[in-house]
Amino acid sequence: MKRVLITDDCHPFLTEGLTAMGYVCDFLPDITPEETRRVIPQYEGLIINSKILVNREFLDAAAQLRFVGRLGSGMEIVDRIYAAERGVAVLSSPEGNRNAVAEQALGMLLALSNNLLRADREVRQNIWRREANRGWELQGKTLGIIGFGHTGSQFARKLAGLGMTVLAWDKYQPAGYADDLPWVEETDLAGVQERSDIISLHLPLTAETRHLADAAFIERCRPGAVLVNTARGACIRTEDVVAALERGRLGGACLDVFENEKPATFSEAERDLYRRLHALENVVLAPHIAGWTHESKRRMAEVLVEKIGRAVTND
Repeated sequence: MKRVLITDDCHPFLTEGLTAMGYVCDFLPDITPEETRRVIPQYEGLIINSKILVNREFLDAAAQLRFVGRLGSGMEIVDRIYAAERGVAVLSSPEGNRNAVAEQALGMLLALSNNLLRADREVRQNIWRREANRGWELQGKTLGIIGFGHTGSQFARKLAGLGMTVLAWDKYQPAGYADDLPWVEETDLAGVQERSDIISLHLPLTAETRHLADAAFIERCRPGAVLVNTARGACIRTEDVVAALERGRLGGACLDVFENEKPATFSEAERDLYRRLHALENVVLAPHIAGWTHESKRRMAEVLVEKIGRAVTND
């Protein structure tokens, strides 16, 4: 009997598709990492979101495992090199939520540029401040995208009709990666930093991208630039970004992801840091919900079913 362990909430399409392939699905969205490690020897398949760390020790225990499916795109929680050595297919589903991430990035940016969150709070209190909430337009601005994979390229598509100059830099894409998007200009990192009014990060979390946006990075950017991060929290050094926002070196930030996304575990230093961030008016913050839509929930399931089907067939 082939069994798949599903460790997080998912759309029913995923269990239906795996069942049609002949798998028995154990849907246990409340299972803990410790419990998962204890039972994983029984399973040929594993579906995860973000709470399960599939490292070398985990894979050694997973004697029957043939595939790991990731609901989403972040693969820093899986030791893909060792999984490949063990013959375990590792599959992700960024195609399923890239549109949702792109829409969220644009929505946060529009909310920031038009002071919508503050204006909404004030109107609810019958405070009517038009001049104080005068916004700024995206038209005529230059926006640089760092990372031009699934979400970066999808974000660029959302910007097509906004009258912006759109720059892109992706260290690992061959030249010509933006040829099908004629409004996008390929450049290097320095070009993005020097020319952009807004910089949006669309990167995986790796040793190379961890704390990419630090104090040195910010100093090479235009004064008053806006930073958007819907990728991974640790792609920025939070302390440096908060300090730059406080002194006006950065003009604003849209942050959907954070270095520590579990407030109950904050150290005293982290509590102080996030208090400073939360006190700022020139930020829009969200609890890691870019890509977290009703539609993307189904699309990610569809993508994984298709990829698992191919991987098992070709195994």
